[in-house]
Order: sequence, then C-alpha cells, then structure tokens
Amino acid sequence: MSAAGPATASGDALPGLLAEAHALLPDTVALRRSIHRFPELGMHLPRTQRTVLEALDGLDLDLATGSRLSSVTATLEGARPGPTVLLRADMDALPLDEATGLDFASEVPGAMHACGHDMHTAMLVTAARLLSARRSQLAGRVVFMFQPAEESGGGARHMIDEGVLKTADGGEVESAFALHLTTRFDSGTVHLRPGPTFAASDRLHVVVHGRGGHASAPHRALDPVPVACEIVQALQTMVTRTVDVFDPAVVTVASLHAGTTGNVIPETAEIHGTFRTLSPATRQRVREGITRVAEHVAAAHGARAEVTLTEGYPPVVNDGARTAALHAAAAALLGSGRVHRLPQPFMGAEDFSYVLQQVPGVMAFLGARPPGVPPEEVADLHSNRVVFDEEALATGSALHAAAALLAEDPAPDRPR
Repeated sequence: MSAAGPATASGDALPGLLAEAHALLPDTVALRRSIHRFPELGMHLPRTQRTVLEALDGLDLDLATGSRLSSVTATLEGARPGPTVLLRADMDALPLDEATGLDFASEVPGAMHACGHDMHTAMLVTAARLLSARRSQLAGRVVFMFQPAEESGGGARHMIDEGVLKTADGGEVESAFALHLTTRFDSGTVHLRPGPTFAASDRLHVVVHGRGGHASAPHRALDPVPVACEIVQALQTMVTRTVDVFDPAVVTVASLHAGTTGNVIPETAEIHGTFRTLSPATRQRVREGITRVAEHVAAAHGARAEVTLTEGYPPVVNDGARTAALHAAAAALLGSGRVHRLPQPFMGAEDFSYVLQQVPGVMAFLGARPPGVPPEEVADLHSNRVVFDEEALATGSALHAAAALLAEDPAPDRPR
C-alpha cells in the first residue's frame, strides 16, 4: 500500500469479496467454535496448530511450523510480481474459567478465549481461502502468520527470530496488517488511527522491607503495610503531576500483599502492577518516577523499597500511509459509514508491536458487540463473560483479503 492509497479500491479486486466471505461464514463459525471449545495457553498450542493446518489443507500454500513454538506460517504466491504482505492472527487463550453459558463454551478448565483470538484465527483461515481463489488477481505474495503466545511470552518476537518476516527467496515482508476484535464498537465496523494505537506495557514489583513484630506494639516494629499503601497513593499523584496528559501514562497496582495473620506485623509488603505508556520519553519518565517515589516514600518512614521494573511489549505504532490506504480499502469494501478514525489510543498492549517495529503496517479494531446489548452493559475483552457477534467474522475475513489484494508494490519493476 502506498501513501496515495489503493487506486484500484473500486476496481476489479473487491466485487464479490464480502459476499463470498458471508457465504463461507458457516465454515468460519464452525472453525471458530472448534478452537473456542479447546483453548490452549502460551507458546505450545498443538491442538490449535493441528486444527489450523487441517483447515488450510488443500489450498495452494507453502506451509511451515515453528520449532520453538506451535506457530503456522503459510505463504501464497500471487500470479504476478508485487509486494509481500503479512496478515497476522494470534491463537492463544487466557487463564480464565468461562462463564458465558454458550453451548460451545470452553471444555478446558482454567482456559478461555476471552480476547477473541479464536475469532482472529478463523478469520485469517477464511482470508486464505478467499485469496487462494483469487490468486490470478494477486500481485506479490501473502504471508499468513498464525501466532501463539500473544497474551504472554511475546510469540511474535519468537516468530520473527524464526524468520516469519523473510521469504524463501531472500526477500522481506514489506507491509503488515492485523485486526483485533472488540465489543466496544458496533459489529462489523472498523476503527483505526495512524501513530500509537496500543501502549507499551511494563511490570512493576516493589518490596517494602520493614521489621516485623507484635500487632499490639507497632512502635517496636517497622510496619511495611502503611508504607506500601502510601506508595500506591503517591504513584497515582506522580502520574497526574509529572506526566503530560496529551502523552499519557497509566499506572495500575493490581496486587498488594502483606502478612499471614491479624496479630503479626509482617517483615515485608509487596506491590505488583503495570505501567502503560505511548512514547519512549514518557516510558522513561514513569520508570524513573516509580523508582524515585517508592524508594523515597519508604525512606521517609525508615523503611527500604526494592524496586524491580520489567520491560514488556513496546507500543503498536501504525504507519500513516498504510493506515490511510487501509481506511480507503475498508471504505470501498464496507461503505464509508462503517469505517471510523479511532479518536485515541487503546492503553492495552499487543505484541504485534514487534512486527511493526520492523515492517510498516497497521493494526485496526473490528467491532463485534452482540446486537441488542448496550455499550455500557457489554462484557469487555479479558472478561470471562465476553461474547462476540460471529457475524463480524465475514467482515474481518474480507478485510484481510482486501488488504492483500489492494497492496501496492513500492518497487514494481524489481525482480521477485
């Protein structure tokens, strides 16, 4: 896709694409439900990998699997020279007990597809079918990236290390595209923006070291609990007083633990949480602020704070030209009324960021809120009650295919 956008967006590539995706919807839904029933966690998803390989069987694809993780990479060669475009879907689930009551709910205790990855995978398989049937219209090649370990472990980074961004003839992926389902938006609508779209997410762990003692004599001990509580409050003040509201940060303490019983002052108190930022400057400012606040608040009470900050995923930053081109393609496919500019970033994290650090591309949101459910009542991503509208699968499948069909070659005369 070029900065000028897809000049052929209303040409021969799109007619019939959405209708065919709808015709394939029963198969897409069946695949999604099969994956949903048997979710798997982390890097090793043997059953999901096998399901994807079976679903792709019979298509004219070059298939490869990962050595360190249960990934699938499928490559489709177009009929004419052109760019190499990567389409990505993540496949792993979350460690939750499902409470949706669906008749195809998870049959695996402690695991659930609560982030829509089963939907992502099914859409990409159907996109592979759509594009395989249109090979004669395809210029270049398409790499279908089926990725484990998005929720934890950075599976995208491992797939990059194993060569997903390299082609068999020594070339490289030139554009990358991914969709993320959400119940925040009307089903079948597309939402995207240039620039930062998902936040960097890092972890914080603070251990406050005090001195244990009897609960009846706190003056003879050094109680770490009120010190930890003060650190939690001070971290929120640090964000509002030192971080630019137009370059935001979110610091969340999600776990505060101390002690074993009610009549013992503990030796330590532990704080666990995350901090999320959109820019390198704010990321560094918050890192420094967390350490400074924790250590100095503890020191003011005669205690000691041990701070550990663990770097997580970088921010997802969409390429401006490719975002404009995808917006035009989505509008041509779906109608302009179903395509919207996202007004602000989402402060969640996504490891598609590792791909976009090396390849210009875009991640967009696809609405999948069930019809008739008010936005203020719908269960959000990562809830064990979240339910997606499966009608959105057709839209997502067609949009994946359109993104590949309408990609423009930055160097059309180069040998392939």
